[in-house]
Amino acid sequence: MKTFRFGVIGCGLMGREFASAAARWMHLTDAKARPEIVAVCDTNPDLMGWFTTHIPTVRQTTTDYRELLANPDVDAIYCAVPHVLHAEFYTDILKAGKHLLGEKPFGMDREQNQAIMAVLAEHPDLIVRCSSEMPYFPGAQKVIAMAASGEMGDILEVEAGFLHSSDIDPMKPINWKRMEHVNGAYGCMGDLGMHVLHVPLRLGWRPETLHANLVKRVTERPDGKGNMVPCTTWDNATISSRVRTADQDFPLVLKTWRIAPGESNTWYIRVLGMKKSAFFSTKQPRQWQWMDYQGGTQSWSTEDLGYGSVFPAITGKIFEFGFADAIQQMWAAFLDELAGGTSNGFPCASPAEAAAHHAVLTAALESGLENRVVAVDYE
Repeated sequence: MKTFRFGVIGCGLMGREFASAAARWMHLTDAKARPEIVAVCDTNPDLMGWFTTHIPTVRQTTTDYRELLANPDVDAIYCAVPHVLHAEFYTDILKAGKHLLGEKPFGMDREQNQAIMAVLAEHPDLIVRCSSEMPYFPGAQKVIAMAASGEMGDILEVEAGFLHSSDIDPMKPINWKRMEHVNGAYGCMGDLGMHVLHVPLRLGWRPETLHANLVKRVTERPDGKGNMVPCTTWDNATISSRVRTADQDFPLVLKTWRIAPGESNTWYIRVLGMKKSAFFSTKQPRQWQWMDYQGGTQSWSTEDLGYGSVFPAITGKIFEFGFADAIQQMWAAFLDELAGGTSNGFPCASPAEAAAHHAVLTAALESGLENRVVAVDYE
């Protein structure tokens, strides 16, 4: 099994999730390659200390990401930094000749994304992907397979969403995701948009026109120092769009909500067709639902899937798949590509898909600000 040596830039929550997935790589049964974290970078030494405490392979710690990029022992980078830093960090990573799995939205705005794409075009030898783990749930894969089969008939509507309740408390202290100059003008759409667009874009469903309703319900939050400060990003976005392909014409609804009462990191995809329909939500992680309409009774069927993953694992098929498994499956797909594989048929989100999602979010921001239907420009 080939080993790829990784540097982690940004040692927060998702950096630790990657480290956890790498530490239990033996969970996978036929991986072509494995990750080894050898270097970490963060401006917070305490966060790097977690890595050095738990990961004995880490040999470099630095607060300057350029020092990490100069390390010849690093083959690839996982980069999880605030959106405003994406263009600078990602382009420097590519110029250093390192493979990259970067966090969404792959640039704070479309201009930054285009700058990243321009540098990427100069380095076609590099494997570069965007983080998006939710479609690796077995139930999501079932919906994707049914939609891709063409058996659903004329599609009536598709809805995809990512719902949080995390910001419903107005006294929750502010963080950088509530600051437009760091998060970007997209607000919640920049943080959650790749999640809701990954599957539609992978299936070739690109919105042609759209109308967005943007909600800014909490306008100020505590700063943790006894003051109230402006909260300048959008809390919720509901995007109603139209998709037209060679043989389909249907509405696509996308929801990126930070204030969704009762929800907790819920991702879902619903596809309604004239012959077959399908639905999956992480709220019921081991189940998916489908309807096969042949005339007569319309009845949804529910199946418990157990552990049926894109990359086989040691877990018995009767057991439940979870978020940590989805993270590891995404990383397995990335490592498989690094080793020359096909990601078992489901690669991570591509830079082209990230660029297309920027086109949608840019149009949605314009639509929400001006309250009008906007055509999506993918050029």
